[in-house]
Amino acid sequence: MGAVIITGVVAVGFAIKEALDTYAEKRGRPQVRPVPESRPVPEVKPVPESRPAPPKPSPKKRPKPGPKEPDFPPIGPVEVTERDRPRCEPVPVPYHLGGNKLHDKCADRIPNNNFPGGDVFVNGKNFDALQLATRTLWEVKTDNFDIYTDDLQDIVVKSQVPKLRHERALALACGFDFHIGVRSEAHKEALEDEAPDFQGHIVVMDWC
Repeated sequence: MGAVIITGVVAVGFAIKEALDTYAEKRGRPQVRPVPESRPVPEVKPVPESRPAPPKPSPKKRPKPGPKEPDFPPIGPVEVTERDRPRCEPVPVPYHLGGNKLHDKCADRIPNNNFPGGDVFVNGKNFDALQLATRTLWEVKTDNFDIYTDDLQDIVVKSQVPKLRHERALALACGFDFHIGVRSEAHKEALEDEAPDFQGHIVVMDWC
């Protein structure tokens, strides 16, 4: 009977000790939780590396014009075509331009006029008369100059001189002399005052 009691006490003591040790382990040591079963990680495909966009082309700069070369006349002989050459052969025209009877009469009565009744075409211009003996082309002005006011006389002279100089240049280019016929001494003097280079080439037409 006594042996049975002792054995029971020892068993109870051992059970108590085991319970205390278990309690101590639970308080002193962290409780390890079971690791959940890991799921397979899905395969991640590498993202293709994006290439940087090519830079936009900068607007082309127009080349700056270089300095202009000096404007020199061409060196050497310049070709002159047949069309550019003055047509100097006198061509009779069977009528006078303008249709002014007084003008036509004064032109036709110029002494030694070789082509009365019409003009003479030389170097692109219809001249009023031509004296072949002296190779002189004529331009006739039949203004009533003496009755003009001073202002009107000035206007007439200033408008006539540039045209007469152009006509003289055409005549001289073909080797002709150039004379101007007027109806009054006042007109002659006014033209010579405005253009002294006409002196000796203006004639008062006393025949008309």
